[in-house]
Amino acid sequence: MTDTPKDLRYTDSHEWLRARPDGSVEIGITDHAQHALGDLVFVEVPDAGRKVTAGEACAVVESVKAASDVYSPLAGTVLESNTGLAATPEQINKDPYGAGWIMRIKPDDPGQLARFMDAQAYAALVASAAE
Repeated sequence: MTDTPKDLRYTDSHEWLRARPDGSVEIGITDHAQHALGDLVFVEVPDAGRKVTAGEACAVVESVKAASDVYSPLAGTVLESNTGLAATPEQINKDPYGAGWIMRIKPDDPGQLARFMDAQAYAALVASAAE
């Protein structure tokens, strides 16, 4: 059973989104995704200042099993990236919703956050994929 915090939004490609008080959005990969990948050995994050489009591959996570792109769910500008993951990629395995965040963006349209799945819908998606 994977952890699915109720205060986050989720994508069908297994990214999570957290609205921050300053209007930015924090993005990472879900507990389900990090479990599926296994022990992470490499993470590449986007540079601050980079403009991203919704659905654009903008980060990479690599495990002993596979490499996977991380997609920006929203269009916007990268304000900050978790550059510490380069030295400690296992933070995503240990704490995917905390210290394992990947990037923070200023969305072009903050209202788009509401269109993503809530925790219940994401849990149902994960459960249906396991069947």
